[in-house]
Amino acid sequence: MSGPPPTHPGVWALAVTAFAIGVAEFIVVGVLPAIAGDLDVPLAHAGSLVGLYALALALGTPVVVLALARWPRKPLLLGLVAVFLAGNLLSAVAGSHAMLLAGRIVTAVAHGSFFAIGATVAARLASKGQASAAIALMFAGLTLAMVIGVPLGSLIGNALGWRLPFHAVAVLAALALLAIWRWVPQLPAPAAVPAGAQLAALASAPILAMMATTVLGFGASFAAFTFITPILTEVTGFSPHAASLLLVVFGAATLVGNLAGGRLATGLGWAAALRHMLAALLLCLVALAVLMPYRLPMLVLLFVWGILAFGMSPGFQAGMLETAGRWTPGAVDFASALNISAFNLGITLGETMGSAWVARGHLAQTPWAGVLLVLLAQWPLAWLARANARAAGPLR
Repeated sequence: MSGPPPTHPGVWALAVTAFAIGVAEFIVVGVLPAIAGDLDVPLAHAGSLVGLYALALALGTPVVVLALARWPRKPLLLGLVAVFLAGNLLSAVAGSHAMLLAGRIVTAVAHGSFFAIGATVAARLASKGQASAAIALMFAGLTLAMVIGVPLGSLIGNALGWRLPFHAVAVLAALALLAIWRWVPQLPAPAAVPAGAQLAALASAPILAMMATTVLGFGASFAAFTFITPILTEVTGFSPHAASLLLVVFGAATLVGNLAGGRLATGLGWAAALRHMLAALLLCLVALAVLMPYRLPMLVLLFVWGILAFGMSPGFQAGMLETAGRWTPGAVDFASALNISAFNLGITLGETMGSAWVARGHLAQTPWAGVLLVLLAQWPLAWLARANARAAGPLR
């Protein structure tokens, strides 16, 4: 029996870029106390560098994707990575919280648009039946950043200054530019669709249900994850150095989860895979809230949590692409952008809920906000499954 067809090198180039983007997005989590101290802002206020980044990404991505819908894919991807590089350089030299936030916002808009377009490019480059796996490989670059880039950046940033990791990300972005230029083929833009027809996706109940599932399901982890470093040091009792190393545990789990989640979505269908993983995440977050003061259980839970939190990413994105293909076939790229927005609206929602708890002195209670969001996520997912069943059979 022959194995799966080889992966197109262009998908690997997208994964390289996703790695750089992943480091840029999540490095703030590892150096948040250092940034707060250096820029003289409260920790809860510094958390906005995570939440507002995600909000800027969520709002800017659909606008950029819609505005650039007629551009050929390769030049568009190269331009977005160049803007991403510039945003990280601005962040690296920021002398105030406002300037750092401005750099983050520039980075965020390029980040979201890249993933929205990149996911559709990965699906186009994939062999038949392998779209979920190709998207998972692209997202694996993001999760590999959690394994290597974020822990290493955290160690370097806390030891030598939080600005240095941002300079390193700019170098990674330059390498990503070269990878895309070399390996991503020239792809024409999809057939021109009037902007009104694409915006109609915003009025599609199935598209909105898929977005809600992504917002709630992905955002559930970020009430606690935004503050994972102070949780590990102040509640569980690890040293700052050990906390940075433990981010490797979480990061390794995200990589495992992303690849396993892609295979699960391919095998079971994305809807069934999401149902199972959301149920498991609910149990994990409850255990996290109860066992947070204990070191050994936290070590185990970090790994399980990482698998579940990021293992759902391929299912969320594959679900949106397939949902859009059925319900709004003229707006697949725009629907992809909406779901990238949904990922980041989820991060914003989770961070906002977590920050509210932290501002009131309840750092250890942040996982309970995630429990609520996971419970809510099952509702739109169930509605979408029924809608698909009434249409043309359940989506896979």
